[in-house]
Amino acid sequence: MNQAASPATEVLVGHVERVTFHSDESGFCVLRVKARGHRDLVTTVGHAAMISAGEWITASGEWVNDRHHGLQFRARFLKTSEPSSIEGIEKYLGSGMIRGIGPVYAKRMVRLFGKDVFDVIEASPERLREVEGIGPKRAAKITTAWADQKVIREIMVFLHSHGVGTARAVRIFKTYGADAVQVMSDNPYRLARDIRGIGFRTADTIAEKLGIEKTAMVRVRAGVSFALTQAMGEGHCGLPVTDLKELTARLLEVDSALIETALALELDDGTVVADSVAGQACVFLGGLYHAEKVIAARLHALMDGPLPWSMIDPGKALPWIEGRTGLTLAASQKEAVTLALQSKLTVITGGPGVGKTTIVNAILRIVAAKAVKLLLCAPTGRAAKRMTEATGMEAKTIHRLLEFDPKAFGFKRNEENPLSCDLLVVDESSMVDVMLMQSLLKAVPDTAAVLIVGDIDQLPSVGPGQVLADIIQSGAVPVVRLTEVFRQAAQSRIITTAHQINQGRSPELGKVEGESDFYFVSAADPEQAGLKIIDLVGKHIPRKFGFDPVRDVQVLCPMNRGGVGARSLNIELQKALNPNPSAKVERFGWSFAPGDKVMQIENDYDKDVFNGDIGYIQAIDSEESELTVDFDGRVVTYQFGELDTLVPAYAATIHKSQGSEYPAVVIPVMTRHYAMLQRNLLYTGVTRGKKLVVLVGQPRAIAIAVRNAAGRRRWSKLNEWLGMPTPGCSRTAEKLRASPDG
Repeated sequence: MNQAASPATEVLVGHVERVTFHSDESGFCVLRVKARGHRDLVTTVGHAAMISAGEWITASGEWVNDRHHGLQFRARFLKTSEPSSIEGIEKYLGSGMIRGIGPVYAKRMVRLFGKDVFDVIEASPERLREVEGIGPKRAAKITTAWADQKVIREIMVFLHSHGVGTARAVRIFKTYGADAVQVMSDNPYRLARDIRGIGFRTADTIAEKLGIEKTAMVRVRAGVSFALTQAMGEGHCGLPVTDLKELTARLLEVDSALIETALALELDDGTVVADSVAGQACVFLGGLYHAEKVIAARLHALMDGPLPWSMIDPGKALPWIEGRTGLTLAASQKEAVTLALQSKLTVITGGPGVGKTTIVNAILRIVAAKAVKLLLCAPTGRAAKRMTEATGMEAKTIHRLLEFDPKAFGFKRNEENPLSCDLLVVDESSMVDVMLMQSLLKAVPDTAAVLIVGDIDQLPSVGPGQVLADIIQSGAVPVVRLTEVFRQAAQSRIITTAHQINQGRSPELGKVEGESDFYFVSAADPEQAGLKIIDLVGKHIPRKFGFDPVRDVQVLCPMNRGGVGARSLNIELQKALNPNPSAKVERFGWSFAPGDKVMQIENDYDKDVFNGDIGYIQAIDSEESELTVDFDGRVVTYQFGELDTLVPAYAATIHKSQGSEYPAVVIPVMTRHYAMLQRNLLYTGVTRGKKLVVLVGQPRAIAIAVRNAAGRRRWSKLNEWLGMPTPGCSRTAEKLRASPDG
């Protein structure tokens, strides 16, 4: 669909001839409007809480020229009012909008009362009995429905008058109902807390239009939580008190004395919680603070108690599994398997090629022979799919395992309805944040054992906390740390390079003789790097290695911004790899077309797609204003107004790639990325490539990243909670260094 939007906002007025489509959930609608100044009916697309044929609308927005359907009006604001003509009134009343009135009663009412029919319903509802066929029950139903309509209309007018777009206004009405005006008038900052998609900035803009002062305590209190939410976006569960005050002052531009008062009030309410980390006074968001405590308590409870399987003799089990698999386990590997078979809770960590999968498979096959009930899970769909392929057993995403219910916005599996298993295996655990780990552990029965698998040296989770790192560093849990690379894996330069980076040694970047799976391409500046990346992805890699440039090759960037950031490269790669699409739609600063690779950038539980999921656009339907995306064989539909949750994914940040693997990976590494050049970032990027990794950039930038092992500190308390002794938990943690054979 080729669309050219007019730069000017225009106003369209007229009555609704027909409602082609209306969603009760989102308010999205497609209308046919008899508009003033237009001879033909105008297709108008927008949002309305309720809409009916016959209603008078005033809409502001832009005209777009659709190649298939001609001129359409896209309304950003859409205000409805009662119709004034006899024809419009009859159509409106007969549309089914008012319960108790259909086309027959609408005709009778208009014939009897004419244009005064609305006044009769509102001021003299007893007169409705004068209409043939309307008795007391129907009259009462009509009166109630009319009152509801009036409330909805008044709420929408109020929201529009304070700068709230129709789509958000519908969401606000759906959340608060008849109390919407009262809630917004009393405390518009509740919107940021209660409604997905509305943040502090939007609530702050509404508050300003409502006349709330910048120094109002309701604003400053909301600002304290907003500052902690900003910190949460960087992975923190809390902040040192001094840092929190500074950040709040910077965000709100108010005096520190006001922040002191607001912080005290928030602490009194329990919205935020004061505690310390390593002796430093901190403040946590209440939900994250309690989640870390729950994780620690559940892990302590799981470690205590008998194993869910009868005693297994390693002297018999290990030769049996070697015979079944044809592998010869190293002595240290045998120790690792033995420890896991004797522990209710075990962590296995290590990088690529060190044999995590071999050990996990051995454990699974041994306990499965004892009729132990197994459940396997991972944070993302791709990670779960890889786990299934590696083990031959079904693995699910954590969300599917816990049976997320979009309507209740919570998991069906919990402490009251626990999972049915004797052993739960959690793969790619470095990606699991505090809130998700809390939900998972609450659903694990006390009798079950848990095996946690992950790479501690990768980037921590996108969400808050550093769960895997805290569990390992606490010293409270048995840990197997695998460090030696299996002989066959050592033939891969991807794996040897990843381990060199992880050990703080700069990888070999010289010219490669013969075939290799790791290359370095020099680029003096971002402009040169960008051109080389486009050539590599579009031409050189497909020609030399046979990879599909869209489906097999993934560009991974240290950051979003800049000349070789994900945003800029996406625009250029989209032009190069999908140059002449059959249709196109532009929304939220991006262009979308069939064939485009796209990524979901926030969790959408209704659609069952999650942050970081990659899919491919199948089709664009301009008439329905929607497009469809194929996520690993599952087709998901997006209204055009929902495309703010999708971005092109020819290039993505390394952070967004966690838990995924790609046949080929291209990574720009420039000194321009200085702020993001960290060892665990580069290591994570390199370990995403299965068959080919190409670094493009400057040797100095790679050296900077390799030397920078500090990373960014995350403020969390799980490590300390786990280290605290719990009554009844006497099991001692053991640590091993295993030398696997793969």
